Amino acid sequence: MTHIILASGSEIRRQLLENAGVSVRVIKAKIDEETITQSLRAEGAKARDVADALAEFKAEKVARLEPEALVIGSDQVLDLQGELLAKPETPEHAIAQITAMSGKTHQLLSAAVIYGEGKPLWRHVGAVRMTVRSLSPSYIESYVARNWDSIRHSVGGYKLEEEGVRLFSQVQGDYFTVLGLPLLELLSYLTLRGEIDG
Repeated sequence: MTHIILASGSEIRRQLLENAGVSVRVIKAKIDEETITQSLRAEGAKARDVADALAEFKAEKVARLEPEALVIGSDQVLDLQGELLAKPETPEHAIAQITAMSGKTHQLLSAAVIYGEGKPLWRHVGAVRMTVRSLSPSYIESYVARNWDSIRHSVGGYKLEEEGVRLFSQVQGDYFTVLGLPLLELLSYLTLRGEIDG
């Protein structure tokens, strides 16, 4: 079986794979996500294409260092009615983002690309529709204050597996995609390739 590398510093992505019985080594890909995103958006790229491109950039970068491995690149993009939201830089930024999402439905896109043999071998973009309840300003502020250390690394400023679940009235789609990885599709591909038992 081929050595598998996760080109992401995301602890939750590593845990999802390891909990599913997939042994991975982590090498965080260093790419300029902001510049790539701005360039793609200037060319008219949709949120789905941005997520896919960022995942591929990460996978390709690490695959150049580890050409014998299968490298999984992954990225997540939040599309709020055409505007892409990123990881909040400050608590105030998180409050502004959650306030903007309050009472609205957004789309969370999680892309994964597997690189091997010098090229992308597989890709998938999972999409989830998430409806945020109408939240009071006082709750948003207290939520961010309580959870800042955790949510600062999450696009949109929430984690569904923590108190962030209270922000939502409806979630339509795959739970693993919300966590940042289209896990079921990824496992199916690795099984078909014979990289994991199935």
